[in-house]
Amino acid sequence: MEDLKKSNAIASCDIRETDKRFVAHTYNRFSPVIVKGSGSLAYDAEGNEYIDMGSGIGVNAFGYSDPEWAAAVANQASLLQHTSNLYYTEPCAKLAKLLCERTGMSKVFFGNSGAEANECAFKIARKYASDKYGSSRNVIVTLKNSFHGRTLSSLAATGQDHYHELFTPLTPGFDYIDANTAESLDELKKKLAGGNVCALMIECIQGEGGVLPIDKDWALKAQELVHANDALLIVDEVQTGNGRTGKLYAYMNFGLEPDVVTTAKGLGGGLPIGAALIAEKAAGVLGFGDHGSTFGGNPVCCAGALSIMSRIDNELLGEVRRKGELLRSMLLGRPGVKSVSGMGLMVGIETERPAGEVVKDCLNAGLLCLTAKNRVRLLPALNIPDELLVKAAEIIVSYAARPQSAQ
Repeated sequence: MEDLKKSNAIASCDIRETDKRFVAHTYNRFSPVIVKGSGSLAYDAEGNEYIDMGSGIGVNAFGYSDPEWAAAVANQASLLQHTSNLYYTEPCAKLAKLLCERTGMSKVFFGNSGAEANECAFKIARKYASDKYGSSRNVIVTLKNSFHGRTLSSLAATGQDHYHELFTPLTPGFDYIDANTAESLDELKKKLAGGNVCALMIECIQGEGGVLPIDKDWALKAQELVHANDALLIVDEVQTGNGRTGKLYAYMNFGLEPDVVTTAKGLGGGLPIGAALIAEKAAGVLGFGDHGSTFGGNPVCCAGALSIMSRIDNELLGEVRRKGELLRSMLLGRPGVKSVSGMGLMVGIETERPAGEVVKDCLNAGLLCLTAKNRVRLLPALNIPDELLVKAAEIIVSYAARPQSAQ
């Protein structure tokens, strides 16, 4: 047994060294080499077990190696793994139909990621305005502290200066306002009156910005201003969508009626897929040749997404809300926990110790967590068992409460 552990440790070291040598250094990886998982448990090459409270940054909606999802993916892969968008495929058509039926939207464009979904939304907004008012109506207003992706345009849409610093000049045509204040509503009104704004883009919960929900009344008033000026409301649901907040999409918690909804992450359950859901108002904006994606609507990815979306029903969403409340009850008022934010199973924990330190200690204790600004961020699988939630909360609290001087 000791020889096996030693061999596995050597293999892990080899993998890390190979990665460092050949993979671009864009990720500050943690040490474990994850080799397999089951449900909400992950295992590294040395056989260590981890409770996963990140689910691949909100991607593994039903955890690792979900049997139903795996069967759907394997079955489709054995039939047809890809064909170009010159032809029809059943999984793509079925998934688009399901998404429209569940949301009241009219059309769907499929891409491969959240950034691609957002790029599609930008094009819809600008073409909608250009078709009706001319090409000068092209500015998309977003919120400060937002995050919308890492392509140049989605980076330009991101309202955080530090993401911009190394990549200027960014794509022009984006402007930013604060959220949740009367002053920012006045600012939005003035920008709309200027005649060059084609859309407002928001996140209902700013995930990368610190798991901070937007104010409902502010969002509804902003929507009223946008629609009164015939601009589009775009809601970025890349992280908040697909059951994460206890509703199918987070905007449903706020009473919003968006014109375009972008989503990805949990949609595919572990495979790369993004989607822009388009309401009737803008459903006819994109015509033949206006947009495309080689892998968009890939049959295997769509089969996986169908397996996920068909199981995110009212019963599961109720469980997400209940589990979210259970998790909050385990955290609020505990030593070292200053505040808890978020909605459903999208949770941000402000700790007395720096969030990065807490996450590293949790990792060593067999718990995988994330950070978002100054908070520990949790995005567990939607079906995570209660006992793992409770255990995870206790581990987090134990390190949140430890004095900084104690190492």
